[in-house]
Amino acid sequence: MKKILLFVLLAVTFTACGPEIYTAASFKEVKAKHETLAIVPFDVLIESRRLPKGVTAEMVQQQQKDYGYGLQGDVYGYFLKQMSKDKYTVNFQDVSKTNALLSEAGITYENMNTVSRDEICEILGVDAIISGKATMSKPMSDGAAIAVGLLVGAWGPTNSVNTSITIHEGEKGDLLWKYDYTASGSIGSSRKSLSNALMKNSSKKFPYKKS
Repeated sequence: MKKILLFVLLAVTFTACGPEIYTAASFKEVKAKHETLAIVPFDVLIESRRLPKGVTAEMVQQQQKDYGYGLQGDVYGYFLKQMSKDKYTVNFQDVSKTNALLSEAGITYENMNTVSRDEICEILGVDAIISGKATMSKPMSDGAAIAVGLLVGAWGPTNSVNTSITIHEGEKGDLLWKYDYTASGSIGSSRKSLSNALMKNSSKKFPYKKS
């Protein structure tokens, strides 16, 4: 059942609504000092009104964690490709180093949101951090409907994913930039489709692009 749940969550092709972008007034001033950014695991929430038989809250929590680390890796991979084309004014810390430093400091996926962004920046030794959030929802009338969807692999077109990618600076932990992106789903692809769609769209406005 766990594998079925994971398959269903990944079986989504995304169409997007227009993004919302926030840029702090101080961003131009502080970004000139930035050399290295780190990407932390995404905060993922899977919403459902009732879990189907055989699916536990612990299973869903593990899927959220796996998805969060997966998105972190996807975003890092995207940035690496763009760095090879000399498109950015900053470098990105290897995510394996990021996760090792977080672990050494006792910061886990579960407690990361209780630690301030400036503290995380100091632990990682970077100038700013990139984080993100993904909320997946599927309105259902009852648990039976979810169970049917799981069994036949049909996580239908009313599924939606609200995602955001944010940048916080290291000295004060202030929010510098935020890109909100909403996708609605239909059958057919994977987590990579979500991360690719998010990065393809947000990269057009990514504030560290070379002019």
